[in-house]
Amino acid sequence: MANADTGAVRTAFEESVKDYYESGHGEVNWQYLPKTHEAIWPSERNNWNNLYLYNLKTGKMEHAITGGDGNVAEVLHLDRKTRELWFVGVGKVPGVNPYYKQFWKVGIDGGKPVLLTPENADHTISMSPDGKTFVDSYSTPTTPPVTVLRSSADGHVIATIAKADISRLKAAGWVPPIPFTVKARDGKTTLYGIMFKPSNFDPAKKYPVIDYVYPGPQTGSVRGRSFNPSRGDNQALAELGFVVVALDGMGTPWRSTSFHHTWYGDMGDNTLPDQVKGIQELAKRYAWIDINRVGIWGHSGGGNTTVDAMFRYPDFFKVGWAESGNHDNRNYENDWGEKYQGLLVTNKDGTTNYDNQANQDMAKNLKGRLMLVHGTIDDNVPIGETYLVAQALIKANKDFDMLIIPNVHHGYAASTPYATRRRWDYFVHYLAGNTPPKEYKLKAWPWY
Repeated sequence: MANADTGAVRTAFEESVKDYYESGHGEVNWQYLPKTHEAIWPSERNNWNNLYLYNLKTGKMEHAITGGDGNVAEVLHLDRKTRELWFVGVGKVPGVNPYYKQFWKVGIDGGKPVLLTPENADHTISMSPDGKTFVDSYSTPTTPPVTVLRSSADGHVIATIAKADISRLKAAGWVPPIPFTVKARDGKTTLYGIMFKPSNFDPAKKYPVIDYVYPGPQTGSVRGRSFNPSRGDNQALAELGFVVVALDGMGTPWRSTSFHHTWYGDMGDNTLPDQVKGIQELAKRYAWIDINRVGIWGHSGGGNTTVDAMFRYPDFFKVGWAESGNHDNRNYENDWGEKYQGLLVTNKDGTTNYDNQANQDMAKNLKGRLMLVHGTIDDNVPIGETYLVAQALIKANKDFDMLIIPNVHHGYAASTPYATRRRWDYFVHYLAGNTPPKEYKLKAWPWY
């Protein structure tokens, strides 16, 4: 606590964790109540992110505001007069997809939280400045959004604002993705993913699989559970004759703390044990999945994971497309590696605790086809990260492909259609074994 008049500073209370502290998912959730000298403090001390009320004079916790399984993801409003708080929560209702966001109200002096959005769906909330009403847009990966105005007191619907009409989307041939669950590496934990099939799907055929991957730990591969017809270009890629999967493995957020911290200090894990096991389980479930033709691709952390996959599981992943990967976090932002890997420690023999995540050290394991892609002026992940891997592959006498895109940053801007077409061609040629049309020109993205 700091006194703005005198500059005096004192410690109100302390909390320490062995790895890293999360105050919320995407937002800072602590709240200050100056008139009563209290603070609402988020903590994962019970393996979930819950809220606790602290007395700032004594530094002692008064009581838990929320508890049990499931996370307080984001505090949206606090009424300091009525001492009521509204928050977005996940995983707090049994039987509901644990990634679906729902909206709750709770009194900070005690009482059971009240669910304001009962629909079994993912809810996106916009609250009015006075806290009396909120706009709720709810949907699932397979059902379009319904947008309503609700009362913040009890969640009753005041008015229906809009219902999305997807008749034209269906008429164009769109097919919904398939949500699925598989077991994690431990054989017990349930993982959630989404599968995309071509609109002309034939169950009598065998389809190669492409794993779209982003390891987190700040987000996952699925990229939200609300309605999104294309999910990037996952559906477009499926239309080329693939089954595309996105699976949130252990180590990604929104679940329990122990789930999220599964591979703390071992960023080379990258959820890959779960990706492999999950695809193997799907192949046993569906005869039309060709387990002998599995590809993988991703951007940034997903580019890192793609190279990691091609090196750690060279007999499983046959083709990889790795974009702008942070292949060794010793050369990336300190805040990233230090949060999820720990402070760099160099041992007497020269080894470090970061060696287990350095992709270049495994280059000799490559067996399949690998494309490395990077922009020359990337000011997020420096291009030297990809050069590290390329240099190691050359030293190991391994064949690989490389696409360097001039004058683009971490995103590829006007070169995105070209990079996308090259990626599609790469999988069509090397994973499906077909010949793509030569230099097919994709239309420019409308925002470029």
